[in-house]
Amino acid sequence: MRKAGWHMRCDDAGVLTLSRSLPARFDFAAQAEFPLLRRGRLAHLIRQDMWRALQHLRGFSPVVELRKGSGAQEGMLIVRAGGAVAGQFPRALAQDTVQTLLGDAKKRARWLAHARLEP
Repeated sequence: MRKAGWHMRCDDAGVLTLSRSLPARFDFAAQAEFPLLRRGRLAHLIRQDMWRALQHLRGFSPVVELRKGSGAQEGMLIVRAGGAVAGQFPRALAQDTVQTLLGDAKKRARWLAHARLEP
């Protein structure tokens, strides 16, 4: 599915990937767990905030991947956020920025409020 220049793909295993270009590529990534939410909405919210935090990174193209947890992570969404960068970049700094973003309590509260499952 394509909406406003973004590709949203769901594979046979139920992994949803939001990216600007195909195939989606992770040059760096960070991961976090979330409760079950509307995956497409959550992906767009994370992508927007990730872009705001890393827009100074020349050639940055955000990618967000969501999958349902299994085993000990049953009932959770596993989010991998990061992206592709054309050229050299400070990989550790970019990864730390995204990890901090995914752990930010205020942003998580906003994402949870706007992506909650309908009753």
